[in-house]
Amino acid sequence: MRTTDVPGALTRARGAVADAGGYPADETTDRDPDGRHRSKVVLRVPPEHYDALLARLSGLGEVLSREVSAQDVTDQVVDVDSRVTSQRASVARIRALMDRASSLSDIAALESQLSTREADLESLEAQQTSLKDRTGTATVTLLLRQPGASSDPTPDDGTFQDALSDAWRAFTAAARWVLVALAAALPFAAAAAALYGLWRAVRGRLPARRSDGRHTAAPGADGAAGTDTDTDTDTDEPAAQEETADPTAPDAPKAPGVSGEAGRSPR
Repeated sequence: MRTTDVPGALTRARGAVADAGGYPADETTDRDPDGRHRSKVVLRVPPEHYDALLARLSGLGEVLSREVSAQDVTDQVVDVDSRVTSQRASVARIRALMDRASSLSDIAALESQLSTREADLESLEAQQTSLKDRTGTATVTLLLRQPGASSDPTPDDGTFQDALSDAWRAFTAAARWVLVALAAALPFAAAAAALYGLWRAVRGRLPARRSDGRHTAAPGADGAAGTDTDTDTDTDEPAAQEETADPTAPDAPKAPGVSGEAGRSPR
């Protein structure tokens, strides 16, 4: 509806729904970017007073549009009512069994069953209440605005400050998750570092192995610290030198199968 006095029309709408035995369920009032008033109010009224309320509301200003819709929820109401009845009977049976139970194990099991079924019953009763409210009252959504006012609020694209605020919240959330991950990995990293240090300490005490399979004495060993025991050295010992036998020596051995005239060429 369009009216020059939105606050006054809103007050009269509240009075009309109260006279019809209903109540305002929700209300929103604001201004468009040009400062014109806009209001949206949801009214609940008993179905028998629905037409009378619409007649009174139509006198608040110029009616621009009207839309009426109805939804049949009869099957849903019948189904929920039946389930509520069955669930109440189930709860009563569990309570009767608890009165006759003698052992603690039976009582504990029955209490668990009773808690589950009572929770289901409460959920069904909430659905039943909601359906009764929907079927027991008619809903009228009234939109009031001044001439020239936009029908819908202008979408808020946000400001630079809002963008910075959102970015900061995202950053703090990411940092918090990173810190949680590091805290979870810290014990494992400490254990790995300790094992690595122990391995390095044990490895330093083991003898080094040469490429030819022989061990090298560890540093600080008795006798020759850091000396390779397999190093070849030059000595003047006769056993380490290779001598050439003189064939003219009197004690020189003769080669097998060669006579004393060896060395003379045949004529």
